[in-house]
Amino acid sequence: MLEEGMKAPDFTLPDKDGNAVRLSDYLGKKVVLYCYPKDNTPGCSRQAAAFAHHYWEFCDQGVIIIGLSKDSEASHRKFAEKYDLPFMLLSDSEHKTLEDYGVWQKKKSGGKVVRTTFLIDEKGNLEKIWRKVKPDQNAGEILSYLKQ
Repeated sequence: MLEEGMKAPDFTLPDKDGNAVRLSDYLGKKVVLYCYPKDNTPGCSRQAAAFAHHYWEFCDQGVIIIGLSKDSEASHRKFAEKYDLPFMLLSDSEHKTLEDYGVWQKKKSGGKVVRTTFLIDEKGNLEKIWRKVKPDQNAGEILSYLKQ
């Protein structure tokens, strides 16, 4: 299991438009990587809307926001359009990165992502981890932490 202070696992995954996004390209900036179960579900929609609502506050702090789930690029595209999401959504359809981050929970009928958010520092280390987050409160909790 990943813990604060550890190196964040690097990855290269497609965004909603099929562009390859590599975590290590953001060295020198803080990154919020929020892992969520599924596009267009009530909790995930509220969480995404909260990050969108606070997007410019994160930008003012110099923080990149990345949403990650196993949903397809097409699903992410529709989700981003529906909620006017200004940040990246990455697709991990084979759930390798989700497993690397310890958020893929195996179940009898497949698997599910445990809602978890990682704050990755400028050097690529896990600065803070929020586990089993509440969708409506997550963005605000992170902003409060960043402003301390």
